[in-house]
Amino acid sequence: MAPRLRRRRHKKSPTVAPVVVIPPTVVTPLPLTLSKPGPSIDAHGFFSLDSNVPGLSQLILQKLNMKSYEEYKLVIDGGIPVSGFGFQCPQEMFQRMEDTFRFCAHCRALPSDLSDSKVLQHCKRCRNVYYCGPECQRSDWPVHRKVCQELCLVAVDRLMEWLLVTGDFVLPSGPWPWPAEVVQDWNTWFSMRGLQIDATLNAILGSHAMTSLWASVGRPRPDPDDLKGSLRRLLTDVLSRPLTLGLGFRVLGIDVWKTGGSAVHVVGASHVETFLTRSGDYDELGYMFSGHLGLHVIMVGVDVSADFLHSTSASPLEPGTIQLSGHRSLYHDFWEEQIETGKIAYPDMVVAFHPGFHASLNLMEAWLPTLLLLRDYKIPTLITVYSHQELTASLQILVNLDIHVIAYGANPFTSLKPEQVYSNPNKQPVYCSAYYIMFLGPAP
Repeated sequence: MAPRLRRRRHKKSPTVAPVVVIPPTVVTPLPLTLSKPGPSIDAHGFFSLDSNVPGLSQLILQKLNMKSYEEYKLVIDGGIPVSGFGFQCPQEMFQRMEDTFRFCAHCRALPSDLSDSKVLQHCKRCRNVYYCGPECQRSDWPVHRKVCQELCLVAVDRLMEWLLVTGDFVLPSGPWPWPAEVVQDWNTWFSMRGLQIDATLNAILGSHAMTSLWASVGRPRPDPDDLKGSLRRLLTDVLSRPLTLGLGFRVLGIDVWKTGGSAVHVVGASHVETFLTRSGDYDELGYMFSGHLGLHVIMVGVDVSADFLHSTSASPLEPGTIQLSGHRSLYHDFWEEQIETGKIAYPDMVVAFHPGFHASLNLMEAWLPTLLLLRDYKIPTLITVYSHQELTASLQILVNLDIHVIAYGANPFTSLKPEQVYSNPNKQPVYCSAYYIMFLGPAP
């Protein structure tokens, strides 16, 4: 069974390792008050859209020809599309996808709230934020001007991602020509892959898929340099997760050359980590540790996509291979069913990308058994967060739980693709895995 919370008399601030680039934050303990478990992170995020823009969740379902969240969830889980879902042509698909962003960024009015004489118009600079009229746009400009340029990138990236979905954008791959210890961040990674990346991007720019994409979206095609910049950002977004795992291996001292291979459990995994994930997406992790004896990455979470659910096995890994599998469960249940019964080995490291336990008491209660389990079994653990504010809040919770934080800071392999806050488009965009926290066992 999962261990229970142990009570200690004294609580200490995290010990910071030399790799930390963010100065230590003073964190004091606060009591934990928990309520009934809430919905999955996917559901929690979807319905929270209505808190900023009432009716936005229903607008999204309507534009995607869906009747309920359950139908939406079925599709992102990789299930069979329901009756009525689908589009007649690419032009309709892109138009309906864009329509899900149509609400006034200032007064939050939806298209259905407007009179027949009014139409939502986007900002001509970023083409990413809509207004119901000049008055709202002028009133909103002091806020929007701070993010308008960054939202230009978001608008392009949102369309260019389709090339990843269709498989037309194939990521550069192959053994690293440089020693792994030299590649410390994106600058050195791009320098190492330089000629290969240039050839890949030039081929995509001249491809039929690129021409077809911009012919379908109903807007001018950006300049080649802007398109290359978008492709580079998308590349970092896909590779951020495997390279962040590699960062964890390095800092936590995980031996990836041990006999029988190594296992990483990605806990709290959702469709973000599993929907449309391909087997080769984690190859870069293998190239980072040349000569490894096998790596098994197991995605565990209640929102793991259906098409990612593969059986887990305790059999030894083949040297130099990376195996991906998934298990739909809460992690502490997975631990009791799979690890304590000996079906699979203990993990060498556990990772949680954006666990979100700081966001609500419901999510905190769902995560509490897992955090205590990782603490008491002394499992090397890495988590990532979107912002410095989330970093501080997450550290506070870990200190409350007497967890020994050994390192935290800015992630050198953060995604460089800005993420717009769907229901609050003028909020400063965030970046996936912008910060990390690593911990091991109970606080001394």
